[in-house]
Amino acid sequence: MIDILQSKSGITKFQILTEVAAHQPNVRQKEIAEKIGVTPQAVSEYIKDLTAEGFIYSDGRVRYRITKKGVEWVLENAADMKRYANFVMSDIISHVSTWTAIADEDIEKGENVYLQMRSGLLYVSKSIETGATGMTISAAEKGDDVGVTNLLGMIDLENASITVCKVPRSERGGSRNVDLERLQKLASSKSYIAAIGVESLVALKKIDIVPDVMYGAKESVVEAAFHGLSSLVLAIDEEVPQIMSRLEMENLDYELVDLNLQ
Repeated sequence: MIDILQSKSGITKFQILTEVAAHQPNVRQKEIAEKIGVTPQAVSEYIKDLTAEGFIYSDGRVRYRITKKGVEWVLENAADMKRYANFVMSDIISHVSTWTAIADEDIEKGENVYLQMRSGLLYVSKSIETGATGMTISAAEKGDDVGVTNLLGMIDLENASITVCKVPRSERGGSRNVDLERLQKLASSKSYIAAIGVESLVALKKIDIVPDVMYGAKESVVEAAFHGLSSLVLAIDEEVPQIMSRLEMENLDYELVDLNLQ
């Protein structure tokens, strides 16, 4: 097991550093305590330790910032936890869990099948060989959903590309100030479209596109990428930094495009 999971203090330090990074410089110890489930006094002691270790520094009574050393420590442990989570999912949970897929052909119960991800959906087949296999828990006709267990191997995913498009707020022209021709070209190459803000929704309507998602778009785009779907995210300009931060947190590559005509 990775070092940070060996003790409660290691996990708590990680959580506090993450909260400091997210809300610096005006960090409220009481809010951190409520969020991670410890007392304000405990947060205060941890912050003293983290300051002494050079992970954070203070330029005032409640003004804290994470240091370069602190950022590196968080990233290193986050990467370790992600690898551990992948190990649990691929080598442990996959053997005891049931995945739901769509049958590419008629399949009997207990048959060994191959798994393939297409357009964000999982399919199973007896004849199309892939690097991932499993066993059906019931019979299914072509097109039916079917449970698959005893997963082995890796499911190949298409490399998902993400384009984040910046749209001006209504007071700066809104959809009337969007380069619709460029938007049309970008949208034509993406299989998943997300809109954040009314201005974004209207801009898409002007090129006869209904977005796949509008609410919870940031998380939806991340999930789409994990399923191999390439996305176009249309967002009002002040929402863009949050989207970029979310994608970077998941180590997802993206392209930023400003659609403002001016």
